[in-house]
Amino acid sequence: MTDRDSSQANPQGAIKDPDEWVTGDEPPTAAQESYLATLAREAGEELPDGLTKAEASKRIDELQEETGRGQ
Repeated sequence: MTDRDSSQANPQGAIKDPDEWVTGDEPPTAAQESYLATLAREAGEELPDGLTKAEASKRIDELQEETGRGQ
């Protein structure tokens, strides 16, 4: 068995593109919906109905950039 040195781990290595998520076509999680609502309110934007989990993730990234959150 090999010991893993966490100081050498790539924190970005586990991040997948939402378009590649197996569950990306499912509805957003409750946490995503709540956070999206908060971000949209802060940005003064309306959210479209029927977003998928992957679309919600992308929209969160966009709104975080727009509002300065998540930096």
